[in-house]
This record gives sequence, structure tokens and C-alpha cells, in this order.
Amino acid sequence: MFDWMVWTTPTAVFFICIALMLAFMTVWEIRSPTLLRKGFLPMATTRGDRLFIGLLVAAYINLAFLGLGETFMDWFALDEEPSVWISFILSMATLTLIMRKG
Repeated sequence: MFDWMVWTTPTAVFFICIALMLAFMTVWEIRSPTLLRKGFLPMATTRGDRLFIGLLVAAYINLAFLGLGETFMDWFALDEEPSVWISFILSMATLTLIMRKG
């Protein structure tokens, strides 16, 4: 069924984190309904809005990192493409920032 996709460890960890975040956010929303809040984003958002925006940004960071892998090899004189764990850490840090301050 999943033969079409290459399930590497970073890919599995990324999707497991998303599933856990969605489950946690559902429980949190049921226990404590959210209100609109204004942060550094240019609009008032709820927790769910910030999670959606943060997940989009995280996906774009990972895609950009994968697309620029060979360019990074040239820029930094690396022998091989940088690890995707770097983009995972960057994307999760960005998601955390958006959730807390966005």
C-alpha cells in the first residue's frame, strides 16, 4: 500500500509528530476552548490557526531544505548533502515559535 513512498526515519518522525500535535490540540481545545489572540502574525489567530500556519511553514522549510541540498553542498564545501534532521529541528523550532508568539 505504501510502496510508492520512501519512508525514512525522519519522514516517519515528522508525520508522527504531526499526528501527536493534532491529538494533543484536540484534547486541549475540548478542555479549554481558545480565544482570538494577536501576536506577531498580521491577524488575530486561535491555537488551531497558529498550528495550521506553523505546519505549513514547517513543510515549506523541509521542502526548501531538500531542494537546496546540493546548493548547500557547494556553498559550504560539504562531501554530502546535509542531514534532513537539521531541517526537522529548524521546522519544529519555527512551529514552536509560531505557536507561542504568533
